[in-house]
Amino acid sequence: MLTVVKQEVVVVVTKLKQGLVLAVFFIGARALSQDSTKTTYKKRVLETTEVDILTSYYSQEGDNAAVSGGIGNEELTDFTPTIVVSIPLNADDILKIDAGVSAYTSASSSNINPFDGAGPADPFVASSGASSSDLWANGVVSYTHNSDDRNDIWSGKISVSSEYDYFSLGVGGSYTKLFNEKNTEVSLSANVYIDSWSLIYPYELRPFVETGDGLNNSLFTQNTITGNANYNPNFTKLDGKGRNSYSVGVGFSQILSKNMQGSLSVDVVQQNGQLSTPFQRVYFADVADSFIENFQLADDIERLPDSRFKTAIGGRLNYYINEMFVVRTYYRYYFDDWGITSHTASIEVPIKLGTKFTIYPSYRFYNQTAADYFAPYEEHLSTEEFYTSDYDLSEFSANQFGFGITYTDIFTNFHVWNFGLKSIDLKFNQYKRDSGLSYFLIAGGFKFVMD
Repeated sequence: MLTVVKQEVVVVVTKLKQGLVLAVFFIGARALSQDSTKTTYKKRVLETTEVDILTSYYSQEGDNAAVSGGIGNEELTDFTPTIVVSIPLNADDILKIDAGVSAYTSASSSNINPFDGAGPADPFVASSGASSSDLWANGVVSYTHNSDDRNDIWSGKISVSSEYDYFSLGVGGSYTKLFNEKNTEVSLSANVYIDSWSLIYPYELRPFVETGDGLNNSLFTQNTITGNANYNPNFTKLDGKGRNSYSVGVGFSQILSKNMQGSLSVDVVQQNGQLSTPFQRVYFADVADSFIENFQLADDIERLPDSRFKTAIGGRLNYYINEMFVVRTYYRYYFDDWGITSHTASIEVPIKLGTKFTIYPSYRFYNQTAADYFAPYEEHLSTEEFYTSDYDLSEFSANQFGFGITYTDIFTNFHVWNFGLKSIDLKFNQYKRDSGLSYFLIAGGFKFVMD
């Protein structure tokens, strides 16, 4: 994996030399030259342009795929390269550009249409059709301004992300106030996301709402329905394609002693619109099962309320033991009006090994209750108003173990073009739910600074 990461660094840096970022660096350099004419010295918030090159590889497995109604293959792999460029426009202002893509393959999403593969349709076997892989792209541009005394910080951002069935546009901003000789910090943030879906339904339901030919569709006339041969779902389209999310956060941080710092945060989120995932199947206990090959035909899709209000209350406590050890702890309590409550607790212990290397083992525990609308495969009734078999909304506990290592070179001795390598970060996480889902994540990051 390290070889792949190094190759990605070379590719990205080469593209930086050839493309848009050259112009961005020119702007940053021009801002530096303009600022140098000031007669009064002011320490810059960011001394020079910085480039972060990040990448990660994620792999999961499980047997509770929501696409096939709470059963089936959940294997998924994801590769995500990202580049972040931070540019000092002057002594007080920073422009940041964050762009990345996520390329994934998914056994679960491949079964949106399980009948386009080479073998018999089966929820535990990935289909080889078009929905088995996709590319997600995201871009964020943010601007931050610091007051002369560095006690007031304003920021704003615009974000865009796109996937084959999904598009999102977001705007946000924050304000941070430092006082008490910078020992106390209060922050306020707000974000708005306007999302739209392409309503992609399970393949066997489309003839009833899209083509209009129902059971005369070739899927049914050219295949034998086993089990309940009188398959005829009472299926209706979802009402809308849009989803809006509004969030507000308040934070408070305090240096409690020369060795201890604590913080508290409260975040609330209101979501309205299309909150159901249109291609996630549901099977009812009071409807006879129908199959084509080894795949059970959907009784309906996930149906959820068109609003959701979420609240999260969190706290951090960091303690500096000595030059070698630091302890970082975190706790969060979450609840929403869908009936989910959760607890998250984590600890990380950075251990400094000399002047250049730091290792940081970590552990995270998570526990949640089930949403009011969740039930496993074939435990919902067709008379219910809302229903889902998505195990992300089930009751479960999870453990995550992590290990990371950071290399830091404050003198940036290694160079790539006009950039000095400031740090390298590598991290590994292993996660497992008691419901059976597990994953591992390998991530790497390289920070370069412009000479």
